[in-house]
Amino acid sequence: MWRRLAQTLALLLCILGWGFVAFTLAMDRWRVAQVGGRGGSSVVGAAWFWSDLWKDCYEDSTARVNCVDFRVLRTVKTHIQAVRGLLVVGLFLGCIGTVLTFFGLECTLIGGDERSKDKMLITASAFHLLGCASDVAAYCLYIHRVRAAFLRSEADPSEASYEIGAPLYLGLVGCFLILSGSTVHCLTACRANHWKTKHPVVPPISVKGEHTCGRSIILRDASTYQMVSVVVV
Repeated sequence: MWRRLAQTLALLLCILGWGFVAFTLAMDRWRVAQVGGRGGSSVVGAAWFWSDLWKDCYEDSTARVNCVDFRVLRTVKTHIQAVRGLLVVGLFLGCIGTVLTFFGLECTLIGGDERSKDKMLITASAFHLLGCASDVAAYCLYIHRVRAAFLRSEADPSEASYEIGAPLYLGLVGCFLILSGSTVHCLTACRANHWKTKHPVVPPISVKGEHTCGRSIILRDASTYQMVSVVVV
């Protein structure tokens, strides 16, 4: 009973984590840079430059937003394309893992016997982990680029100082949930009774040294009966 409950909760964690990752693809403000509005600044108003995977935007203190979309694929920066590709690959692997998880759950009537279900559940966990690794690589790559831009802005005050936005934190939390759910699935799939057979086999016992008129008696014990065979030499 506890195994079914753990597998169900782990599946919900994985689905919630992939939902967080999917939301980050459509969210704004992956990186944010504020201009003006700080203490000691001669500029009264404030403005923000922010970007995501699809556009660069400018927003002033009156909440007017002007954006420039990344229309042509070849004009998009290389790291943006890499982040997009890694996230899409991770979501694709996560979808496959989620479908296989449904077949591998103990509470479902599909997927075969217990051993087949456990093998399918471990395979699903492998897909989840591969997709999670792909997403973590995408977020780390973007964070690295934001950090590099921040260091350049510290050296050159004329450049905008970008900071990490909320979608990156949400995506990393989603990856942690996926990792937790996959770990629980792997633990519940390790059964100690898989190697036990339904009918234990008792090794045959042979009685040697007893010969009568050229006959040898061999005694074999089985689980439910005893059989004595006489072999005529």
